[in-house]
Amino acid sequence: MAVKPIYGVGLDAGSSRTRLAICVLEEGGLRFLGYGYAESHGWRKGNIADQSAVSESILAALREAEAAAGVSVEGAVIGMGGSTVRGGNARGVVELGYVREIEQSHVNRAVDRASRVQLPEDRMVLQRFPQDFVVDEHPGHSDPRNMLASRLEVNVHLLTAAVQEHSSLIGAVNQAHLAVEESIFEAFAASYAVALPENRRDGIAVIVIGAESTEIVVYDGDAMQLATSVRICGDHFTRDLAQALCVGFEDAELVKLEYGGAASERCAGNILVELPTPEDREYRAAPRKFINQVLEARAAELFQLMRTELTRVSMEGALLGGVFLAGAGARLPDLCDVAERILQCPARYGIALGIRDWPDSLKDPEWSVVAGLAMYSAKLKAQASRQRRESGWLGKVLR
Repeated sequence: MAVKPIYGVGLDAGSSRTRLAICVLEEGGLRFLGYGYAESHGWRKGNIADQSAVSESILAALREAEAAAGVSVEGAVIGMGGSTVRGGNARGVVELGYVREIEQSHVNRAVDRASRVQLPEDRMVLQRFPQDFVVDEHPGHSDPRNMLASRLEVNVHLLTAAVQEHSSLIGAVNQAHLAVEESIFEAFAASYAVALPENRRDGIAVIVIGAESTEIVVYDGDAMQLATSVRICGDHFTRDLAQALCVGFEDAELVKLEYGGAASERCAGNILVELPTPEDREYRAAPRKFINQVLEARAAELFQLMRTELTRVSMEGALLGGVFLAGAGARLPDLCDVAERILQCPARYGIALGIRDWPDSLKDPEWSVVAGLAMYSAKLKAQASRQRRESGWLGKVLR
């Protein structure tokens, strides 16, 4: 009997573009099969305004990916971000009654209790990340199982989301005839794809700069210290240029992509860039150095906000593993230089790692989120398959 293949499917339904990747889990790891890409519709200011339009974009990307991969898929792990996703810390406590060996069930109970925070009716828990365990008032344990104790505490970082926004996204995916395996924070997905375990050990941050939102996760070892979003995103860079150059948004986007950079000091002051103008207007040009000064100012503001967030969780100066820049907005040249100058740590572009046959055309920060979503999807299915095999074997023994 042929073994059913395990597909890892990631869906990044962004407000600007919709991306979907299909991979297959093999003995040697995860292998790329195909991808789909479509312009996004139905979004307004980072929120879903038209669920049917969002669904049509998802369906277009899905059909393209299935055609490229030569397979049909039933579900995907989807990414969620934006200002409606927020992070916060919580604590859960389990009294074991007497000194005994800590089991997995005790760990699960402690995490569950930490998750039972009082949330407003319009909020829900999206994900939960254990930070460390306190065993009989001794903190700093990453895995307390098999230790002897009478009391177990856990510090957890909780990610919450707006119920309405989450339901709209799930509905749009289902409307595209795709099941949702799980929904996870986009920056967490990116960190899954771009950062190795040894990077996390030294402290890292992953910043996903999207068109209408920027998400951040910060790790100290395996413990997530921060998951949040900041108000500056890719469209802010474009709007700044549109205002400074007196051009339309789309024309400013073209100028940014073709001539923009975040390091103005590297640009000669005598280089002029021809600006898009209507046919009834005379020729106009702007110094390329001025264009880069506008973009550099916004980039500096973004990383200053990031530095403030790091200070809030006592991680300023602690990112020895560096900062990874992901998302379509991270493609701005010299952005890593601004990040290094302000955050005082190494910075690099977040490129997906660990997927065989990943195309060169997708080795781009824009595709790191969907790569992480596909990897997470494969992990979930592999775990479920292993549990089914183990329970089946145990059932035969007990019979």
